[in-house]
Amino acid sequence: MSRCGTKLLVKLNSVNKSFPSGDTPQRVLRGVNLELGAGETVALTGESGSGKSTLLHIAAGLETADAGEVLIEGRDLSLLTDSQRAALRRGTIGVVFQQFNLVPSLSVAANIAFQARLSGREDKEYFNYLAEELGLIDQLEKYPETLSGGQQQRVAIARTLAAKPKIVFADEPTGNLDEATATVVLDQLIALAEESEAGLMVVTHSANNAARMKRRFHLAGGVLT
Repeated sequence: MSRCGTKLLVKLNSVNKSFPSGDTPQRVLRGVNLELGAGETVALTGESGSGKSTLLHIAAGLETADAGEVLIEGRDLSLLTDSQRAALRRGTIGVVFQQFNLVPSLSVAANIAFQARLSGREDKEYFNYLAEELGLIDQLEKYPETLSGGQQQRVAIARTLAAKPKIVFADEPTGNLDEATATVVLDQLIALAEESEAGLMVVTHSANNAARMKRRFHLAGGVLT
């Protein structure tokens, strides 16, 4: 359990990560410790290139740490096989990418249902609820290229949440949107995650967005504060 009896979903212990850079590797993460509990919202801020996305990708099992532990519901990711990590990402972890990553040949409805079908959690009632809450009911038969940036981001969020993940990682989920649209979309993501008691970690460059989260961390020089 984490703070105040909240169920602990994610725990990072002394995570380190470096990347090749000339003769001397560039250290982007230096002994990072972080926890995320059920129903919690966490903001991760930092300058461009500070390693925010790297940290999120390591926590989500998309990249591996050079040293340290990444525990998802108490399971050490380094001890899992590739197929076990993939299954974890299908069922337990949801990721909202900055570039949306929608499938252009699929309708909005099919894009939203895609992850839920992979995880075996397709729920028509919840699908309709998400489409209604995110203002997508009238867009379901359209294709991604016909949508605005804000609408595409809502589809990406709906796709992630439709699989009912326990943990949601969002990498600059409103980075391509104007301020007014970004506020609405982020508030919807936070509300939907809290409603389902999922843990939510958001990488953002915006102080205003970070202020909406229950907890905030800043990454600089590879150190989290």
